[in-house]
Amino acid sequence: MSAGRALNQLNFDNSYARLPESWFERRQVQSLQHSHLIAFCPEVARQLDLDPCRISPEELVQYCTGVQAWPGVEPLAMKYTGHQFGVYNPDLGDGRGLLLGEVVNSRGERYDLHLKGAGQTAFSRFGDGRAVLRSSIREYLAGEAMAGLGIPTTRALCLLGSEEHTLRNGMEPCAMLLRVTPCHIRFGHFEYFFYSGQHDELKRLADYCLQRFFPQFLDAEQPCAAMYREVVERTAKLAAAWQAYGFVHGVLNTDNMSLIGETFDYGPYTFLDQYEPDHVANKNDHQARYAFHKQPSILLWNLAALAQAMLPLVEREQLEAELDRFQGLYEAAYLERMKARLGLQSVDAGDQRLVDQLQAILVEQRIDHNRFLRALTEWQPGHAASDRELLAFVERPEALQAWLQQYRLRARQEVASEPIRRQQMRSVNPRFILRNYMAEEVIREAHQGDYRPLHDLLPLLRHSGDVHPGFEHYAGPRPQWAQSIYLTCSS
Repeated sequence: MSAGRALNQLNFDNSYARLPESWFERRQVQSLQHSHLIAFCPEVARQLDLDPCRISPEELVQYCTGVQAWPGVEPLAMKYTGHQFGVYNPDLGDGRGLLLGEVVNSRGERYDLHLKGAGQTAFSRFGDGRAVLRSSIREYLAGEAMAGLGIPTTRALCLLGSEEHTLRNGMEPCAMLLRVTPCHIRFGHFEYFFYSGQHDELKRLADYCLQRFFPQFLDAEQPCAAMYREVVERTAKLAAAWQAYGFVHGVLNTDNMSLIGETFDYGPYTFLDQYEPDHVANKNDHQARYAFHKQPSILLWNLAALAQAMLPLVEREQLEAELDRFQGLYEAAYLERMKARLGLQSVDAGDQRLVDQLQAILVEQRIDHNRFLRALTEWQPGHAASDRELLAFVERPEALQAWLQQYRLRARQEVASEPIRRQQMRSVNPRFILRNYMAEEVIREAHQGDYRPLHDLLPLLRHSGDVHPGFEHYAGPRPQWAQSIYLTCSS
């Protein structure tokens, strides 16, 4: 049987559970009272070889909450450490989540099933191991939005609600999220073994990662060095994607860094409503360490922390050489992303300057750059109404008018016909972007037991370039009240 499986037919092969017991704690899921299915992602189900039409919501809830034994799962809480806001914390680990197991699909692809909100573990510290509905909805939405934009990300098979409550911002309803991704290894896993002096275990972790995530480097002259080189490249491309779409992660600690270059562990994230380089998404970030414009340099810092942890495996000079490549890799990837958004496929010596000039205008005039670039997709040069639509994004139009003239001349150099070029631009310039106020509206209604706004929003995020009649207001600027939305680490 290669596809169309039922839940009890998943092909589990739990390689992490076969590693030393000191790497994790085996722990069973602690069920929630009156759990129910809120949302389910058919696309993620198909990645696991599940037939969405054969999924029983009741059965899925029972498996996820531990009420019914899921054939093949071996729940465990991973141990890791990491740097949080630049300070090393040795007391980290899966404090509210469990790695249920690993599913191997018919194509040989391996996916982790990780349940957030599964209850207390040995690494919960003073927490109760629960996730609240608010943060679970935000992560579910973020995964779908990022996937819709083509940005590497974790996603979730399902989102569960319950009638159980816990104390966060007052008493809040508990929820569970079944996260699905090829990799739950964080930079902090390497830091744990390095700083605890377990260098033999560090080597074993590196070997495990090579075999599972980077088998193409197993026969390299120096496999660990080759793996680190790949991690640097993927992380640079991830940074470029975030900056190109105005995504602010909010908590870029090393324990929130995925080894395979995915956006990982969503907290107080945001997409910029207007282009503010100094925007801080997380109000707990009092030093603005993770401000939008600092993200590339912070990812470089995190890569340096990973390099430090890999010193017993790779020569310092090699690691430093790879770190030195980061800025150039990032700049090239960012230029490529922005050129795609501008509909420019050919190479011209002036492309970097054209992008730099646009960014300067975005910064100076605080433009909503995602809406602007979508409008640019439909711009008809020389048509008064079309010109007015673009110039309405700025208070001082002179600089934008001059840039548009340069952009028009550059676009004429493209080999592709204008209809094809515009279609390419539409494919990478979303009509709909996940604004904080949209998530806030969904959460507000979900707290009242109404999940319809959540299900209304999901198609807009998964197919963000489409029209979606009846939801045009979501393509406009944020409402005035949205300026007061306040996000913290608990978000």
